[in-house]
Amino acid sequence: MSSRFVTGRDVFTGQPIRIAIQDHRIQSVTSGAEVESGWLSPGLIDLQVNGYGGCDLNGDTVDPDTVIELVKSLAATGVTTFLPTLISAPEEKLVRALRAIAQARSASALARYAIPFVHVEGPFVSPQDGARGAHPREAIRSPALAEFERWQSASGGLVGMVTLSPHWPNALEFIAALVSKGVLVSIGHTHATSERIHAAAAIGATLSTHLGNGVASTLPRHPNPIWAQLADDRLIATFIADGHHLPADTLKAMLRAKTCDRSILISDATAFAEMPPGTYPSAIGGTVELQANGRLTMAGTDLLAGAALPLKDGVAHAVASGICSLKDAIRMATYNPGRLLGDRGAIGPGAKADLIRFTIDEDEQRMRIQSVLIEGKEVL
Repeated sequence: MSSRFVTGRDVFTGQPIRIAIQDHRIQSVTSGAEVESGWLSPGLIDLQVNGYGGCDLNGDTVDPDTVIELVKSLAATGVTTFLPTLISAPEEKLVRALRAIAQARSASALARYAIPFVHVEGPFVSPQDGARGAHPREAIRSPALAEFERWQSASGGLVGMVTLSPHWPNALEFIAALVSKGVLVSIGHTHATSERIHAAAAIGATLSTHLGNGVASTLPRHPNPIWAQLADDRLIATFIADGHHLPADTLKAMLRAKTCDRSILISDATAFAEMPPGTYPSAIGGTVELQANGRLTMAGTDLLAGAALPLKDGVAHAVASGICSLKDAIRMATYNPGRLLGDRGAIGPGAKADLIRFTIDEDEQRMRIQSVLIEGKEVL
């Protein structure tokens, strides 16, 4: 098979490069060549996607076609790999969604590649107001390994990440069991003490889900779940950089504390991402209101009901707001999550040829996607 070539300016070095691709992988990277305009980087990797553009993974009627459409829609935003994310719900609803995702992967080679596994956020989270966020209280329950095994049975072992609160009496045993099965465990939507958080990290939890969100509206100044997770170097933190979930100063300080190497940018996008402003019925939190600036709230309140911007715009916001450099923002949206998934999120000989070319409009805080390649095949 002959090689094909992609050119652009390497987002990590700032230098023009020419990438040769063969058999779905990068064959070589040559510097100093004449290039097309635009930055070149690995495809974006989003560890938390609830939906996008009307496709809702947490709706009552999720089917394989919805999942396949979601894969295509996200690819157009530069996301070449993502984790479909299901939030707290009755077990039968979670199982239906897991089956639909598994069926989509069986029916579509693109979906099978773009979705390495599923992230279940809950239902083993805090039932307390504030900490549970938009998760329905009636769907929250204590960790049960038997239920997790039923998820795996229904989906063919597709659940690879679980977000939970370690405050539950049996949480540490549950975490240890999941870790032994190769499942990523993330701390989130929690009111757990610092001691329980550190104990969870010691037993194998490796992530913090959208740190700074999914906590009580008011917290003690010093011992609280945010400080404990920031301080624990065993935990990699994910952050929503949409400008609504975390103020710029807060995110900047958190990234400095956690460091770029232990930070990941996510979208936490819902089905309302990129939809026209307005009021919508939602399977999560009842009626929601989407404002023109992309802020999504429970109608009649200022409480966030998830995110409504794709990951690319979170990257652009972080850069335009002076929170971090473009190089670091892209690293946190490609290489860092790619390390958790394996063999993705990098540019170099032998790496998967998942690539995007883009420009950044700092005034509008938007990333303009020019082209997208997944396994060396152009999809945009």
